[in-house]
Amino acid sequence: MSELSSEAVRLRDVSHRYATRLALSNLNLHVPAGGLFGLLGPNGSGKTTLFRILSTLLRPSEGEALVFGHSTAHAPAAVRARLGVVFQQPALDDELTVEENLRIHGTLYGLSARDLSERLDDLLPRFGLAERRQEKPPVLSGGLRRRVDLVRGLLHRPALLLLDEPTTGLDPAARYAFWQVLDQLRTTEALTLIVATHLMDEAERCDEVAILDTGTLVTQGSPNALKQDLGTEAVWLTPADSPQRLAEQIRTLTGLPAQNLGTLVHVPHPEAPSLLSRLYDTCGALIQSATVRAPTLEDVFLAKTGQTYSAEPAPSPTS
Repeated sequence: MSELSSEAVRLRDVSHRYATRLALSNLNLHVPAGGLFGLLGPNGSGKTTLFRILSTLLRPSEGEALVFGHSTAHAPAAVRARLGVVFQQPALDDELTVEENLRIHGTLYGLSARDLSERLDDLLPRFGLAERRQEKPPVLSGGLRRRVDLVRGLLHRPALLLLDEPTTGLDPAARYAFWQVLDQLRTTEALTLIVATHLMDEAERCDEVAILDTGTLVTQGSPNALKQDLGTEAVWLTPADSPQRLAEQIRTLTGLPAQNLGTLVHVPHPEAPSLLSRLYDTCGALIQSATVRAPTLEDVFLAKTGQTYSAEPAPSPTS
């Protein structure tokens, strides 16, 4: 079976500890080859630890991580040959030009001078860097530095590209431009992309997403499928006092499947707007405010964990 038609990543009962802290717990995960896969989770969810394992920088304390069938612990050279990585922070030498940075990296991967020149002549124009090859990283914008990092990770034609919080520190315009580059990349390179992100809108772009929380897998599936599990539309109520009391009152008086999710009460219904007046008639004294909307990935996280989602970037390699 060719690598491009096989499973890109398989995790089997992977756990990892830093001293007494459990960063990953019995993680079982599969990533199909050829698509854009998202790892979504707040600070401390284990995304960066998982990326360090996949990139062979860490051995899992327990379990096995496979990249195209090769063990990250027992066949790290085979994994690295198939892998490109874009780290949270730019991995560029500020004293070297863009081209010098890229040539050194390509040489480390064994590319010949001819192959490396051809690859640079192909990639740099595609990512808007052709006129920047003799400039040094400090004079580039944050978005352009991330593009250079992206080119660096693609030089050796990897089968899998890991992007760890690739838009951290970028302004909205630069984030949008970077994702436009990734969309272009998907049509021109035969590879699998795994993006670790704490941002819901970035996870929405993925073909499939795995949601992590405190080192465990909460759920996995396409963004649309995960959201549809909560219904196509729902009433979301902010209670005047207790969400448990309001949800119980709605269930008792209307028979509707109300559930308290964090500080809110969720009432799925195919005709949610028309349901509002009925809820206010029966439980108005317990309702502070109400909205009608389709579910989001943030709602999925809330439904699965019982906690609200805090979109904070992971600040350390142990998160």
